[in-house]
Amino acid sequence: MSVSRRAFLSGACTLAAHPLVTPMAFATAQGDHRLVVILLRGGMDGIDAIRPVGDPGLQRLRPDGMTELGFELDRFYQASAGFNKLKPLWDRGDLAFVQAVSTPYRDKRSHFDGQDILEAGVAELGDARDGWLNRLLGLMPGSTARTAFAVGHEEMKIFKGDAPVMNWSPDARLTLTAQDRLLLDHIYKSDDAFRVAMSDAYMLLEETPSDVAMNGLPRRGAEVELARFAASQLLDDTRIASFSINGWDTHRRQARDLYRSLDALSEVLLTLREDLGPVWSQTTVVAMTEFGRTAALNGTLGTDHGTGGAMVLAGGAVRGGRVYGDWPGLSEADLYARRDLMPTADVRAYAGSVIGDLFGIGQSDLERHVFPGLSLENRPSVIL
Repeated sequence: MSVSRRAFLSGACTLAAHPLVTPMAFATAQGDHRLVVILLRGGMDGIDAIRPVGDPGLQRLRPDGMTELGFELDRFYQASAGFNKLKPLWDRGDLAFVQAVSTPYRDKRSHFDGQDILEAGVAELGDARDGWLNRLLGLMPGSTARTAFAVGHEEMKIFKGDAPVMNWSPDARLTLTAQDRLLLDHIYKSDDAFRVAMSDAYMLLEETPSDVAMNGLPRRGAEVELARFAASQLLDDTRIASFSINGWDTHRRQARDLYRSLDALSEVLLTLREDLGPVWSQTTVVAMTEFGRTAALNGTLGTDHGTGGAMVLAGGAVRGGRVYGDWPGLSEADLYARRDLMPTADVRAYAGSVIGDLFGIGQSDLERHVFPGLSLENRPSVIL
């Protein structure tokens, strides 16, 4: 017996409210454009990922210990080999990078504070108790709650706020024994709505494909499964999705670990491209991180928490095939605090440009409500 997408959502939403399941984030809205925001938790090293091979200071700061070089982006930049799978996207103009960007966060370099500011979209901790994607939903007529999936144990603060968004975590995958089902059926036997929703959910569990482990991590990799599920919802009514990918804190042996993370991100983007199919042309993926890494390698061939970093933009709606941003240079005098890449733009300016063009949000609303205090007077144009 097949389960319709609508029936699945009914069951999933009911399960999401149940104590067996804890809170990737999705929301519905009017219009045809899709937005996927991926949080790269841990601080991606943009200097290695999008290599400024044209800067003579790079060899001085990093004579070894970086990932292998991949395809050429332009005369100044070359991608890490970890991005090699994305060359077809680059050649089609469905991929772009942004260099030397950051949030307004400075100096303390805490993952927790940096991620909070990234998700809140504000200049200072304490300036907002909600997330910028939630504030965006409040400005979109006709937006409704769909389902939101905060994968793992992490709360997706980027969607926190008054606008309705549902949450679910595959990290607490539902594994029900026969006794569990009997208990639930007994407790809720007088609740007709719950009984019908649970019946749909039971069928969904029974029909889950064999390549997904319901009682553990997906066999194809957790990140790819997130992308597959996100795409399945974006093909329906969902218009905005957000989830996170961990593993970017490369204090040691960066060449190995960063390559793996870049390759995993590449698989996610290719999965979204494949599964979104006919709506890829209306899709924008924004991958952003809380801060960059130090310009020089440390003694263990890794990098420490820094400031200026990079973004990855993908999708058929992106003006791709280029690296955006103003490169500040890698001489000691050009570095922030003589140790980090100097930010030359606010990461929120690019995010604001994307959502403004995708969803028709005016500059005033972007500056006052979505990203309070941000000036978008000369915002970059990255959407076709």
